[in-house]
Amino acid sequence: MNSDSIKSEKVGFVGVGLMGHGMAKNIVEMGYKLTTIAHRNRTPVDDLVSRGASEAGTLAELAATSTMIFICLTDSDAIESVVTEMKPALTAGTIIVDCSTANPSSTERIAAELAPLGVGYADAPLGGTPKEAEAGALHAMIGCSEDVFARVEPVLSACTAKIVHLGKLGDGHRMKLLNNFLSLGYGALYAEALALSRKVGISVETLTAWSAAAEWIAASTRPSWGMPSRGTARHTSSPCRMPTRT
Repeated sequence: MNSDSIKSEKVGFVGVGLMGHGMAKNIVEMGYKLTTIAHRNRTPVDDLVSRGASEAGTLAELAATSTMIFICLTDSDAIESVVTEMKPALTAGTIIVDCSTANPSSTERIAAELAPLGVGYADAPLGGTPKEAEAGALHAMIGCSEDVFARVEPVLSACTAKIVHLGKLGDGHRMKLLNNFLSLGYGALYAEALALSRKVGISVETLTAWSAAAEWIAASTRPSWGMPSRGTARHTSSPCRMPTRT
């Protein structure tokens, strides 16, 4: 626990859906002052408020009261829309942490637009499922400057089991897309193997029971991605393992 971070950071959280709710819950329960905002579903917001969080009426209000704002949304269009609405109320020294799976080009463009305002940006997509989010066991792959990472890491540690600083801004989103590409590719290859097994008279059940590939696929779909410990990547918890898709 970083008591200095807990005292100094006022956390805003936009997107408290299946993944975001668990993250926000763990952040507020760690002792951070947290402000969130409702979208379609009030249930997660009401739960967070019952745990000590505050609710903002508008994105501008949330931005004005936060020193660090987490975003966990569906795509880059949604992220750009939210940041545009918050922008007039953002103050110098604020950091936005984008935990969505997003377009790296959009990420870099948003960061460039915010830089003259003195607002920092980090892309921090996640490995894991809503179950891991609730348990505080997510993995985060981060792209940002060293000074931004130094502030983001203590807060993100409240809701993750592993944090990897991959390098510059955009590298987190690039890695997440590569990660998903690999996992989808393995899934497609396995599907082809299942189709071929039928043609050669081996049942799907037999292939699944005895195939080493099937065992690897089953293991790889669990939320335990990582990066090799070389190059510029830096991990802050357990040794890294094979990337997986979420």
